[in-house]
Amino acid sequence: MNLKWDSQGLIPAVVQDATTRQVLMVAYMNAESLQKTLEMGETVFWSRSRGELWHKGATSGNTQTVREILVDCDEDTLLILVDPAGPACHTGAVTCFFRTLEDITDAVK
Repeated sequence: MNLKWDSQGLIPAVVQDATTRQVLMVAYMNAESLQKTLEMGETVFWSRSRGELWHKGATSGNTQTVREILVDCDEDTLLILVDPAGPACHTGAVTCFFRTLEDITDAVK
């Protein structure tokens, strides 16, 4: 299997609670962050805004222990099943997906 990285060497990673199956967040990985995730057993992503590796929970303590990593049929997206040690969202919400489209209607006008 060969993962299909985008033109910037990134692949989307959907993070899901392994127990509840709730989608927690979506982030991006590069080859190095994926390798570190495999080595550490906790999620490590590539921060596009900061241009550096980001170990989820390194400062907050809200780490994500990896149970399994699945690859979609096109080999261009990862699904990471985790045991979260706290909320996934920087706002303190359990998941980054806590608003409906109607909540942000100005964004679609």
